[in-house]
Parts: sequence; structure tokens; C-alpha cells
Amino acid sequence: MLHSLFAGWMQFVHDTGYFGVFIMMAIESTVFPLPSEVVVPPAAYWASQGAFSFWGVVIASTLGSWFGSAASYLVARRLGRPLILKYGRFFFLPEKKWLLAEEWIQRYSTVGVFFARLLPVVRHLVSLPAGAARMKFVPFTLSTLLGSFVWSWVLARFGQEVLGSDPRLLTDPDALIHVLKAKLMWLVIGVVVMLVAYIGVDLLGRRWRSEHGRG
Repeated sequence: MLHSLFAGWMQFVHDTGYFGVFIMMAIESTVFPLPSEVVVPPAAYWASQGAFSFWGVVIASTLGSWFGSAASYLVARRLGRPLILKYGRFFFLPEKKWLLAEEWIQRYSTVGVFFARLLPVVRHLVSLPAGAARMKFVPFTLSTLLGSFVWSWVLARFGQEVLGSDPRLLTDPDALIHVLKAKLMWLVIGVVVMLVAYIGVDLLGRRWRSEHGRG
């Protein structure tokens, strides 16, 4: 059943073009578990075959990610933390995940949103605590757009390379996700290393400012 669902999503993108990429990535950026690996890479492969433009796919994906994130942000801003904690489990957002995302946004704010767009699990959750915390919309938008653009470009490049070398993966969405996740692991590791470096610098800076202030 899951295989058929993934195949249906891929076919929808193929039939509707940039609009399909936009809609699917908007859904992916909410709490619904739609993997971006079955949206952008196939579209990028079809772009290499002349059906779409590579940059058109990247832009549609970026804007779709921002739209879904902005919708989640506005919903969370309107509903607030108590209602999300109470009913989030009915929308794939149990309290444990919420608390993880909430701690992330409270500690790292704008930079946290950017890095979250490049990491599994937190990428589609971070908009909710940002909205509930009433983070300013313009910084949220800029960091979301930048992170979404980087992620979309990477997925598109991998899609062209991976599917270009093995187009048969288009008929097996499960295998496509498995292959892409294995290859994208290096990106995730790189992002984690950069994030750890940023956190280390931030902690050292806070410690220095604290000691300087006491001095």
C-alpha cells in the first residue's frame, strides 16, 4: 500500500509539473510524513530529460517548502503551545517530538531554523515552535527559504545523478528512498558537523561574555 502511495505521489508530480512539486513540498513541510525524496529527485531527473527546467524544479520546491512551513508557523502562532501539546499526537506530533523541536528553536532561533531545514525529523516540525514562540516572521521566512533552497538543490542534484545512472528506481519508490538516504547521509553528517561547530562557538562566546560581564 505504501509503495502504491509513493508511486501515486511521483505520478502526480510528473503529471502536474512545477505545481505538483510545489504542492507536494508544501505538504512535506507540514506535520504530514511525505518524504521529499520521492518528489524532487524524480522531477529533477525528468528535467534532465527535457520535461522540466532544473532551476524551475528547485524554485518550485523551495517555495513549496516555505509555503508549508509558513502555514504551520501561522497555525501554531494562532493556536499556541497548550493546544498543540494537547492535540498534536493526532497529527503526527507527539509531545516528545514537540519538546525536541521547542528546545531547538528556543536555543538557536534563526540559525536553528536554517539547520533544521537540512536535517531529518526536525525539518518538518521546527515551524510549529517558531510560530508558538512568536518568532518574527521575516527572519523565519529568510532562514526557511535559505535552508529550503539548499535542501532542494541538493535533492535535485542527487536526483539527476542517481536516477540518471539507474532510471529503474523510478518504478520502485522504496528503493529510491533507500538509495537517496544512503547518499544523503554525507550531507546530514556535514550539516551536523557544522551545527556542532556553531554550537561550540556559541557556547564559548556565551561563556566569554559571562566572564567578561562579571569582570
